[in-house]
Amino acid sequence: MQTLADLRKDYTRAELDEAHADADPLKLFERWLHEAVQAQVPEPNAMTLATVGEDGRPSTRVVLVKGFDARGIVWYTNYHSRKGRELAARPHAALQFHWVELERVVRIEGRVEPVSAEESDAYFASRPLASRLGAWASDQSQPIEGRGVLVRRAAEFGLKFGLNPPRPPHWGGYRLVPDAWEFWQGRPSRLHDRLAYRLQPGGVWMRQRLAP
Repeated sequence: MQTLADLRKDYTRAELDEAHADADPLKLFERWLHEAVQAQVPEPNAMTLATVGEDGRPSTRVVLVKGFDARGIVWYTNYHSRKGRELAARPHAALQFHWVELERVVRIEGRVEPVSAEESDAYFASRPLASRLGAWASDQSQPIEGRGVLVRRAAEFGLKFGLNPPRPPHWGGYRLVPDAWEFWQGRPSRLHDRLAYRLQPGGVWMRQRLAP
């Protein structure tokens, strides 16, 4: 029987070198995300979000990126959830994308800020009705007696709001404003390619190769 210690894979799909890496990390991220979508990677927009509480204890969860541009990376959630409370206390976070099929990882770090109410309203209105009602029904991260609580609350809010539930005041978007990126491409013999970008004064990105 194969043990966990015996599980190994040699990475051979691609390489990442300075000659083919953009000076702007956002452009490289956009290209890699597009390639993940084109390759039909499952949930290419799924990312791990890491936050830290007031007690210094870290926590992670998977969320879905819903937009990105020069301002940063955007996702939406319940402000009263554990991640929301932790971001209120310590507004910095780390993100990680892992596209297993492409043997690629992207890590992003930076400060986090709420997106505007207008942005949150626009995205909320684009969601399926069931998801909009779910945002009202779920007191995210709070203990509940069973799934029936969620079903009952969703039905109650469905009767209350009909087809046009407004955005809950406790629900909206966050934007991580990057000051550090790392792009990892798996390579043979564990000699992986790692390119790190660090934001310098004046908005210039410094790029460095890191040892694997």
